[in-house]
Amino acid sequence: MTVQELINKGKFKPINIGSNLDQQIAEPFCCDLLSIAMGKAPSGSAWVTVMGNINTLAVAALTDVACIILAEGVMFDDATLEKAKSQDITVFGTDEHIFDAALAIHNFLHE
Repeated sequence: MTVQELINKGKFKPINIGSNLDQQIAEPFCCDLLSIAMGKAPSGSAWVTVMGNINTLAVAALTDVACIILAEGVMFDDATLEKAKSQDITVFGTDEHIFDAALAIHNFLHE
């Protein structure tokens, strides 16, 4: 499944759409501790987190995740959203719990 196909599913609210619409999503990844995510987030993963700060973007760029999914209603502040736009990072939002959002990604990948 590509980032564009995830957008087309309509499951998650697009917050910022990057230019990586053709990037394949390999798997979901759940982590809220940025130091662990920095070392373990698989390239191409859909990173589901409640960490809605600017450091999340740095980790996403470093690990080359396909997208960030902010779970449980978490949103970026205006400065962080502007940084996501300038760094061209695809970000989605959802009110779902982290597990449920990751499970949805897993199920989409195995349809």
